[in-house]
Amino acid sequence: MGSLFRSEEVCLAQLFLQSASAYSCISELGERGLLEFRDLNPKVSPFQRRFVGEVRRCEEMEKTFTFLQQELRAAGRVPGPCPESPRAPAAREALRVQEQSEQLAQELREVSRNRASLCGRLRDLRQYLHVLREGQRFTSLPAPLGSPPRPPALSEREPILDPSVHQHLERKISFVAGVIHPWRVTAFERLLWRACRGYLVASFVEMPEPMEDPATGESITWVIFLISYWGEQIGQKIRKILDCFHCQVYAYPESEASRTEAITRLHGQIQELSVTLEETEKYLAEVLDKVAQVLPTWRVQVQKMKAIYLVLNQCSFDVTKKCLIAEVWCPVRDLTQVQDALRQGSYQSGSSVECFVQRVPTSESPPTLIRTNKFTAGFQSIVDAYGVASYQEVNPAPYAIITFPFIFAIMFGDVGHGLLMFLFALWMVLYEDSPRLRQGTNEIWLTFFEGRYLILLMGAFSIYTGFIYNECFSKATVIFPSAWSVATMANHSSWSAAYLATHPSLTLDPNVTGVFRGPYPFGIDPIWSLATNHLNFLNSFKMKMSVVLGIVHMGFGVVLGVFNHVHFQQRHRLVLEFLPEMIFLLALFGYLVFLIFYKWIKFSAADSMVAPSILIHFIDMFLFTSNAENLPLYPGQVPVQVVLVVLALASVPILLLGTPLYQWCRQGGLTVGAVPVQPLATGEQEPLLEGQEAGNSVNATTEDVESGGHSRDAKHLDFAEIFMHQAIHTIEYCLGCVSNTASYLRLWALSLAHAQLSEVLWTMVMRNGFVGLSYVGGVVLVPVFAAFAVLTVAILLVMEGLSAFLHALRLHWVEFQNKFYVGAGYKLCPFAFAPDTWE
Repeated sequence: MGSLFRSEEVCLAQLFLQSASAYSCISELGERGLLEFRDLNPKVSPFQRRFVGEVRRCEEMEKTFTFLQQELRAAGRVPGPCPESPRAPAAREALRVQEQSEQLAQELREVSRNRASLCGRLRDLRQYLHVLREGQRFTSLPAPLGSPPRPPALSEREPILDPSVHQHLERKISFVAGVIHPWRVTAFERLLWRACRGYLVASFVEMPEPMEDPATGESITWVIFLISYWGEQIGQKIRKILDCFHCQVYAYPESEASRTEAITRLHGQIQELSVTLEETEKYLAEVLDKVAQVLPTWRVQVQKMKAIYLVLNQCSFDVTKKCLIAEVWCPVRDLTQVQDALRQGSYQSGSSVECFVQRVPTSESPPTLIRTNKFTAGFQSIVDAYGVASYQEVNPAPYAIITFPFIFAIMFGDVGHGLLMFLFALWMVLYEDSPRLRQGTNEIWLTFFEGRYLILLMGAFSIYTGFIYNECFSKATVIFPSAWSVATMANHSSWSAAYLATHPSLTLDPNVTGVFRGPYPFGIDPIWSLATNHLNFLNSFKMKMSVVLGIVHMGFGVVLGVFNHVHFQQRHRLVLEFLPEMIFLLALFGYLVFLIFYKWIKFSAADSMVAPSILIHFIDMFLFTSNAENLPLYPGQVPVQVVLVVLALASVPILLLGTPLYQWCRQGGLTVGAVPVQPLATGEQEPLLEGQEAGNSVNATTEDVESGGHSRDAKHLDFAEIFMHQAIHTIEYCLGCVSNTASYLRLWALSLAHAQLSEVLWTMVMRNGFVGLSYVGGVVLVPVFAAFAVLTVAILLVMEGLSAFLHALRLHWVEFQNKFYVGAGYKLCPFAFAPDTWE
């Protein structure tokens, strides 16, 4: 049987690796992804293992790569994925990568430091230039044209440094100029005024161009200030306030000639610094280009190298200290590929001694390996979410490929809604190779994309069940002519004008010849959508359909348990568990399915009025009574029902006591005794590792070997534990048959809810667009249809679809899988260099 129906055979094996070729062999195995390595040094600290130095060197290189990547992102460059998957580097190549990466990092640090210094110096020079320009305008303000001669008194409109003014001042005027952050201007000005009591003149103006804030890196428009004051004490106060507000202060020449000379000198320095900064940025761009070219490859190589050394740390040395021994879980069908990989690794390392693999018997349960593809991966994920399959038990995933979409479609059946879901999934399937769809960052979108084939089948099955229900956006479609004839009923009845006026609803009698011409070819007749008892008819149909499908689904799950019993050579369970379970299920609920079909076949429209109630018969069956008012369906029904109930009750003690008594009898028939440990004969080969028993796993202790582990032939069985486990299983199964059958009625409830919601949405939204007359109806129809489309997608597709999905998931997990599926295994996680991991 293929791996999809049952997990592959996995064995425990040991790899014997020569020290010189161990690195290349593990690298080759990682490229192929075949083995899961086990840790042979579980009690050794990670800091005390053999290859801890190599792991630390890889971590140091990763830190260097992180710095290089941060520099690339700071420069606005996003490092792309590795174009191809390079192999793990050899020892010499690893040293070369380490040297080149450290050299590039050192160059980047120096160039970045020089660039930051040049940028800071250029920013200071430009700010100084703007301060001098604005200060020149403040201190050398010319008199307006046509103004009268200035009076000899001090005025606000006179130049502060005019010699005619100095003769009125007893003290020398000093100046302080600089820039301040715009958020601090108000508080700065208020504090200056309060502290200096008005013995100053402060002027503020915004800088003509924004500049970068060295603290935050943001581009802001600085504010230039020029303060003129009298007295040394005032100057000390001003300087303290400037330090408090972190202002950038520049020297301000007092004479106009000195200011002009300083401005000219600043222009020259700015031009020289700009040229130098341009050359520095060109060199920085060249270094960044080199980093962007080699960094993705280096990261992949170093991460692979680190992964190899971490695996080597899990290996153990033999007694000669010349050979590494690794313990792995390996699929049996891949053993030849493993040997080929070891041979290839030995050849690449130049070793004359080949490495080899050897199977090891073990009593441990191997991990589960189920190979999937892009189609089956979504269905397997649903099963694994409940629990990973135990080793080589029946896998429910291949059956869920059909049953899951079908059960979903029973609750979601609508041609229109199913078609929309199918087209959406088909679009994802057709463009599944698009990087834009695969590399999305939205987790909800990635969930939809990973389950695109599941959604595709759910949409296709919903279209099928929609045709059976004859519903398309809650409206019936006339694919075939109706089997009911209103004209024939009118011709054979006395429907007068007065009768029609007083009876808005008319009844079609199928007993009248020609009124009902047989069943509809496919699905439900569209005339039922016009009937007043439409809901009653669908309720009866869907309720019985849910019970029938539920019992068939549960019975199929019980049958799948047979394959587990046969595969694990537990044939006694076929008689002691499978047979009682099937008798209990079929004698009670299988008989209910029989009654449903028998009543459908036996009774027609002519004698439907005397058809008995199946529900009352089923209740009387458990009470061992009969009801005179409820006629039997067939002769001898009561004795048959009594026999079925007795069979069902008799199967319960067999199911409860059968397996425990069989195990007890089998244990009593075996000779229980300790197996003496035989000493090694002279000339026999001793185990390679200290403390290892011959023919057992390296991790197996002496106590595990003596107690037998979990092997099938373990001598000491706890009868009380077996009985308790079987009692729990019996109670769960018997009560579950009742509760699970009732649980399948959710198919009827969800299907009814979906149909009613769809009908309400059509009646309250779309129908209003057709009531208008003339052009008014056409205009109103546009927004009405838009609202109808949005509500259909949001409520009926997304919300109702999610609800039906969750209910279908519950029916598979609880009602179906617990009949045969244990799900107590663990996945095989092979050591592999997955390309997606390195990007």
